Amino acid sequence: MTMKKFGLFIALIMFVLTNINAQSKSEQAVATAVSSLHNNVVNPDRKVLDILVSDALSYGHSGGKVENKDQFIDFLFNGPFKFTSINTTDQTIQVSGKNAVVRHIFIGKATNDGVPTDIRLGNMMVWCKENGQWKLLARQAFKL
Repeated sequence: MTMKKFGLFIALIMFVLTNINAQSKSEQAVATAVSSLHNNVVNPDRKVLDILVSDALSYGHSGGKVENKDQFIDFLFNGPFKFTSINTTDQTIQVSGKNAVVRHIFIGKATNDGVPTDIRLGNMMVWCKENGQWKLLARQAFKL
């Protein structure tokens, strides 16, 4: 291999390694919003939830129930279901302009009327950028 080809090869490898796990600033901002949402599902804060969730929210549960913003937030504070932890795996984020699609495996621990339960679901979220802030517009969980 000539020195020129070797240099091009090394440059290509460096480019691939630099970009293989790189996220755009928008993808990083969406990932931060997802994490903040999950933290506020475990430890709800109305002011933060109001910022993170679009007024046009459509929040679909794996059992088929769909809630709007007020119902979603009210359920976190007054419902029988209380999350104690939420983790995600296999998360992907695709940003297209002012919209983003997030997919992941949702893994949680919770209590339902005081009875401990483990959750493992597929999850798809649509986030939209409103006034410079990423907000959850739609979410649909599904059984794996």
